[in-house]
Amino acid sequence: MNPVGKVLLIAYLIVNLAVFAMYGIDKAKAVRNEWRIPEKNLMGAAVLGAPGALAAMFVFRHKIRKPKFYIGVPFMLMAEAALAIYIFTKTAG
Repeated sequence: MNPVGKVLLIAYLIVNLAVFAMYGIDKAKAVRNEWRIPEKNLMGAAVLGAPGALAAMFVFRHKIRKPKFYIGVPFMLMAEAALAIYIFTKTAG
């Protein structure tokens, strides 16, 4: 992998960790009946880090009953995977 690819991969991992943490924080706030992170912000974060969002949904059992999330986040994950496959097959070789 070239240096640019490594930097992009590290950035993507950091974004996914941030998204995972964001979902965890929102779940903790929900349990304590505190101010919540708006759903549009959670979904927006999932656009950038669907793996982190999906992992958080399972780990924290958060937003698993809302169709917007249990359908939308896996769809975003598939779109991100397709984009990654496209990018890596076009840049490899």
